[in-house]
Amino acid sequence: MNTLITRCAVPGSAQIHVQLAGADFVDAHRAPVINAERSALGHFLLLMSSMPRWIDNLMVLRNRAVQLFGLKDLGRLSRIDLQRDEASYQVNERVGIFTLISNSPDEVLLVDRDKHLDVYISLLRLPLGADNRREIVVSTVVHTHNRLGRLYMLPVAPFHRFIAPNALKRLINVR
Repeated sequence: MNTLITRCAVPGSAQIHVQLAGADFVDAHRAPVINAERSALGHFLLLMSSMPRWIDNLMVLRNRAVQLFGLKDLGRLSRIDLQRDEASYQVNERVGIFTLISNSPDEVLLVDRDKHLDVYISLLRLPLGADNRREIVVSTVVHTHNRLGRLYMLPVAPFHRFIAPNALKRLINVR
């Protein structure tokens, strides 16, 4: 793993922090980015659109498997339109597989709600450092609603802890 990417606590200033109460799964990673001026949503769109193919292929397998249990097909993580103007995204609109809850230059908060669980994801831009560099924190919080949700998270949790930092690797050097 890239030593520039580190696990961390969900920042207290992040909007997703209020979702920590009663959460069944929490994961957060911190990484430096080159483009300090890109908005939180811009970083999120790049992160999702540059998802490694093997991760997208895992989503295809996930979608096929969960259909047997009546859960929705989420599609591919990387299905993001980078030609679309960031300012055109509105609250309650889909952004890839997630629904936009809030959007500011420093934080984007999204959710995927299903009958078995809710998955919240936040990308927070931290303040510029003294060296004019910036870090971002990507946080995920999951609330399960039933046995199916808890069963679903058994294999997903360890995969997520591996996948999240691997996906962030591609974002570190993007201008």
